[in-house]
Amino acid sequence: MCGIIGYVGSRASKPLLMQGLERLEYRGYDSAGIALIEEDRLDYVRAVGNLQFLKDKAGPNGSQSTTGLGHTRWATHGGVTEQNAHPLTACDDDSMAIVLNGIVENYRELREELQAAGHTFTSETDAEVVAHLLEDAYDGDLVQTMRTAYARLEGHFTFVVIHKDHPNHLVGVRQQTPMVVGLGDGENFLASNLAAFLAETRRVQFPDDGEIASITPEGVTIIDAISGKEVEHDVIEVDWDDHAAERSGYETFMLKEIYEQPEGVAETIGDRVRHGHLALEGLGLTEDELRNLRRIVVVACGTSYHAGVVGRYAIEEWSRIPVEPDVASEWIYRNPIVDPGTLVIGISQSGESRDTIQAMKLAREMGARTVAITNMMGSQITREVDSVLYTRTGLEVGVAASKTFTAQISLLFLLGLKLAELRGTLPPQEIEFILDELYDLPNKMRLFLDGDHPIEDIAQRYYNEPFFLYLGRHIGLPVALEGALKLKEISYIPTEAYSAGEMKHGPIALLEEGTPVVVVATKIHVYDKIVSNIQETRARGAHVIAIATDGNEDIQHHADDVIYVPKSPAFLQAALAILPLQLLAYRIARLRGLNVDQPRNLAKTVTVE
Repeated sequence: MCGIIGYVGSRASKPLLMQGLERLEYRGYDSAGIALIEEDRLDYVRAVGNLQFLKDKAGPNGSQSTTGLGHTRWATHGGVTEQNAHPLTACDDDSMAIVLNGIVENYRELREELQAAGHTFTSETDAEVVAHLLEDAYDGDLVQTMRTAYARLEGHFTFVVIHKDHPNHLVGVRQQTPMVVGLGDGENFLASNLAAFLAETRRVQFPDDGEIASITPEGVTIIDAISGKEVEHDVIEVDWDDHAAERSGYETFMLKEIYEQPEGVAETIGDRVRHGHLALEGLGLTEDELRNLRRIVVVACGTSYHAGVVGRYAIEEWSRIPVEPDVASEWIYRNPIVDPGTLVIGISQSGESRDTIQAMKLAREMGARTVAITNMMGSQITREVDSVLYTRTGLEVGVAASKTFTAQISLLFLLGLKLAELRGTLPPQEIEFILDELYDLPNKMRLFLDGDHPIEDIAQRYYNEPFFLYLGRHIGLPVALEGALKLKEISYIPTEAYSAGEMKHGPIALLEEGTPVVVVATKIHVYDKIVSNIQETRARGAHVIAIATDGNEDIQHHADDVIYVPKSPAFLQAALAILPLQLLAYRIARLRGLNVDQPRNLAKTVTVE
């Protein structure tokens, strides 16, 4: 989950590396470091904490180095200390350094072997074995050295090496974690995400697993790490605006991204709805194959899993195909049952979530049809599936997902309607009505976000509470789950989320006088049941904060506070009801003085199990 940025060219590398690390800090901010080739020596500096600590320690941009590496760390092996920060060196710490993202699974055996050969280790990390392996294998040829070391390693990782004897050369390799090449004019970049160099170039290449990228100012060579043969990759022009990586006047990235949701949903729907008809070319299945599907499995983690649960309700209702959402990290270890009549959908914002990628590989091996829903072109998951449907939200920097959630559920809505259209499970006029409402959804989201709501007042009253309970039923349940996750992620307040009908089977014991209970109570067919559950909580002294549909005055008799969202068909309400929950979590976290863009212990992209 760490961030990597490398540069070779004619410009001073230090400010470019710092700029890249700013864009990558969402991937980890336990520590950071840079390594630079200064004339005939290798200089490096590391610091614990977020990037500002490294900037303070590294000092002004006086370096003349034109080749360098940067790293921002999310700790997996070894504590958060300067010794464990990257770049990491070997015994000769003035010659060569590496930065690594991922995990080396056989590091214990390699460490013992290298120690027996006389190598001295100075960190607790698994990554340091890579530096010593490279030092042991170095013969003057960085690419050959990389091939030798790579052949000894097991795990999932990307690492890049810099050496003082190669002042205009960086070499990186990927194995099941991200690495992207940025192509410039007389300069080139290596990074774990294209956001790192988006301000400098939008021309990119995506090496595959087991491939080595060798970059110099003159060009890029990609080779197969085992055979040594050169591999050709298309150059892709990325159309993201660099302003997506800036706050654009908002106080945080997360707030900016909450307010970007209408645009993200509109772009995701985009030309997939044409004159009342659905076009999902990226789905990769024929109409007959879609008609004959017997079952859909959705595998994902965190926010993407909650999006999958929203998709389950809509797809089952509209197309009458059974849908099973599952947590990817559990699904892969329970000997799942799939066959060619099963469509397995993997949802991953980054396309690099390790658990989801493994689930998709397993599903494909077992003969299922596989589709990925992701926001990242060229990401690892796109290599492990039969076809890909992209959300179109632009870069999401805030660690706590917001705009990617609403884009994911919008794409699942389109899939559900496409299946209903082909299978004849909804009348054409109803499909047309829902499509029109879906097309109008971004306007309703803007209407809410631009409106006046009691969120600030509610946050002021409850931000010091020690516990929150979130409840929902039917389509409101995954919204409650996601709202509770947002509050936990960025405010660190213990929060539980349940189906409202399950509350009396145990969770009601958590309630006491004044406990804030957030209830998704939009107008759906189980609204009366939700009201009954609200009354049960109020009888125990809880304070109810209800998310309700515009025009519903009845809810005011049952809740202490009401936040209204625009009217919309039942399933589409999920994209509206989540907005006040995101904003409520945001304001509570800000009132507690917390950094919502970099919540503790979390990283944006989870590339480890």
